Amino acid sequence: MTEAKSELKRTLGPFMLWGLGVGYVISGMYFGWNLGLAEGGTLGLGVATFFIIIMYVTFTFSYTEMACAIPKAGGAFDYARLGLGKNWGYLAGMAQSIEFIFAPPAIAAAIGAYFNVFFPEIGVTTIAIGAYLLFTLLNISGIRFAAYFELFITILAVVELLIFSGVSYTAFELDNLTTNALPNGWGGAFAAIPFAIWFFLAIEGVANVAEEARNPQRNILIGFGSAIFTLVVLCLLTFTAAVGVDGWEAVVYPTGSSVPSDSPLPLALAKIVGDSHLLYHLLITVGLFGLVASFHGIILAAGRSTLELGRERYVSPFLGKVHPKTKTPVNALVVNMLIGILALLTGKTGEIITIACFGALTLYIVSMISFFALRRNHAEMERPFSVPLYPYFPAIALVIAVVAMIAMSIYNLQLMLIYWGLVFLGYVSYRWYQRGI
Repeated sequence: MTEAKSELKRTLGPFMLWGLGVGYVISGMYFGWNLGLAEGGTLGLGVATFFIIIMYVTFTFSYTEMACAIPKAGGAFDYARLGLGKNWGYLAGMAQSIEFIFAPPAIAAAIGAYFNVFFPEIGVTTIAIGAYLLFTLLNISGIRFAAYFELFITILAVVELLIFSGVSYTAFELDNLTTNALPNGWGGAFAAIPFAIWFFLAIEGVANVAEEARNPQRNILIGFGSAIFTLVVLCLLTFTAAVGVDGWEAVVYPTGSSVPSDSPLPLALAKIVGDSHLLYHLLITVGLFGLVASFHGIILAAGRSTLELGRERYVSPFLGKVHPKTKTPVNALVVNMLIGILALLTGKTGEIITIACFGALTLYIVSMISFFALRRNHAEMERPFSVPLYPYFPAIALVIAVVAMIAMSIYNLQLMLIYWGLVFLGYVSYRWYQRGI
C-alpha cells in the first residue's frame, strides 16, 4: 500500500524529455547570464562559459549513464546513496533541492519584470507570486498535461531565440566582442562563473522524471543528449549575437542607468529596431515563454527531488506522498512553492542565482564521485548506456566543478556561508527523521 501511494505514472517519451531538458534551462538564455558581463566582460564571461560548456557536456554524458542504470525520481540523491552511502546521499539530495528550489524565485522575478512592461500598475512581486501559484497548480494537475505544456512553450522559446539571433547578426560587428573585453582582469572570469553556469543550470533535472519515462533506459539517453546539444548551440548564438550588436555594456546597463538589467535581449534588439517596433514587442512577449518554460520545468523537477527525500525519510515523510488521483507530489510542490516565495521576497536575484549555483556545483561534484564509486563497487550493474572516453569524461567534469566551486566560494564568501548554513539545517532534519531506522 505504501509503495502504491508513492508511485509515479510512466507517460514520457524522448521528445517530451528533450522538451523538459531544454525547458528547464532555456530561461538562462533570456536573462541572468548578462550579469556575468559586468563581472568579467566579454572575454571573462566567454572563458568561463567555455570551461562550463566542457563541464556540462562531460557531466551530462556521465550523469546519463547513472540515470539509465538507476531511473529513479531522486536523481543524484539515489546515485550517491547507492554509491557512497546515506550521508553522501543526503548531501546530494539537499544540494539538488537547494538548486531546484532557489532557481525558480530568480526566474519568477524576471517573469514579473517582463509582465510589468505591459501591466505597470501591477507590481513585479505580485506578478511573480501569481506565477508561482499558477504553475504549481499546473504541476499538481498531472505530469502528462504539464509535460505537453512544457514542450509547447519550449519550442516557442527556441524559435524566438533563433529569430533574435538572426536579426541581431544583421547588426553584428566583431569589434564589439573585443572592446573593453576584460574590464576587471582575469579575476573577473572567476567572478563570472555562476552566470556562465546559469546558461545550463538544471539540465540534470531530466533524471528526476526518469520514473515517469516510458522505456527510461533508451529515452533518457535521447532526451539528455539532444537537450545538451540544443543548449550549447543556443548559448553560443545568444551570447555572440547579443554582445555583437553594441558591446557588452549595452546588454547589461539600460541607457542612463548604472543598475544591471534582467532583460539583455530586448536591450540588444532595441539598438537595432528601436523599442516601438513590432519585432521588439514580439521578443518581449515570446521571451516570456522562455522564462515560463524554465520556471514551470524546474518546479516540476523540484517536486520529484523533494518527493524522493521524503519517501526515504531524509526530510518529513509528509513530503514523500503522491496524490492518489493526479499521481503528482502535491505536498512537495506546495512546500517548495512556499520556500521559493520567501526567497523571492528578498528581491536579491543575483544572490539567489549564486546560491542555486552552489547547490548545482555540489550536486555535480558528489555525482561524479558517486559515478566512480558505482563503477568500482557495482561493476555488475546493468548499464544500458556507458559514458564515452571513460574515465576522462567524469574526471574532467569533476575537476572543473571543483575549481568552479573554489572560485565561487572565494568571490562569494557570505553567500557560501549562507548556502552551507542551509545544508547544515537540512542535516539536522535528516538526522531527526533517520533516527531509529
